[in-house]
Amino acid sequence: MRRATAILGGLAALAGAGLVQAQEVGGPPPAAASHAMAAAVTDWRTVPAANLLVIDTNRGRILIEMAPEVAPEHVERIRLLARAGFFDGLTWHRVIDWFMAQTGDPLGNGEGQSPYPDLSAEFTFRRDASIPFTAVAAPAGALVGFLHSLPVQTQPDVAMSLTADGKVHGWGLYCPGVAGMARDEGNDTANSQFFLMRQAYPALDKRYTVWGTVVSGLDVVRALKSGAGDNGMVTADPDRMTRVRVAADLPEVGRPVVRVLDTESAAFRTLADQVRQSRGADFSVCDITLPVEVSQAQVPTGG
Repeated sequence: MRRATAILGGLAALAGAGLVQAQEVGGPPPAAASHAMAAAVTDWRTVPAANLLVIDTNRGRILIEMAPEVAPEHVERIRLLARAGFFDGLTWHRVIDWFMAQTGDPLGNGEGQSPYPDLSAEFTFRRDASIPFTAVAAPAGALVGFLHSLPVQTQPDVAMSLTADGKVHGWGLYCPGVAGMARDEGNDTANSQFFLMRQAYPALDKRYTVWGTVVSGLDVVRALKSGAGDNGMVTADPDRMTRVRVAADLPEVGRPVVRVLDTESAAFRTLADQVRQSRGADFSVCDITLPVEVSQAQVPTGG
């Protein structure tokens, strides 16, 4: 029997005891929002349809930008299960305020999984100069910033010249909206269950595989029905995922198209500077909310 809720449940209990602190993060400061509106067309990046996961729920739609650079095997598993319709109809069986919402269990009790083998952990990844990364802070010799829409921490670029493969370690940071894989006690036991962060929770960093981040629909994640007790199991009328698909697998006309402020743009650097200055010593990369535009693909026009 699987119990992918075990470790996360223990961390939730620590949070309740005040030993692990969750961080509440609001929207961008007014200055950041006004600057985003002034961004030029070239400051925006379109999320590739192959990396956009569309989760329809009874509460609304959640759009996740998957990060194959960070966790290629886990992203491929999510794609595989979404294309098979595995997630359709599954419940958000474990939802904890100030923490996360968990799903992906066909049994709905935290002990189910897909028929595929468990995955090896991808808690960290190797980064070289070809992987897009924009730093917003440099605490204690490290770099903190964004890989596309995902907040990450990594070793500095200068260390690339000191490694045999010319790469350095990096890992996703559990800010609000970040998507992680649930697992059992062993590191290499993730399978089909995943969770979306409702708030920041740094105690999970490098302990659970990060595979993407919510670019639209964090309000939906936070609206999901919460469970009772420390384990957060939702035993009565849980919310459900009605359909989960990779955007590239949906009909082109009408599929969601997501544009995110490009974290390699000058507009983003100005936004990050504004947020960092407004937060002062309390600044966290989780304070930066990337502006997003969501539309639908239209009927192609022929010549």
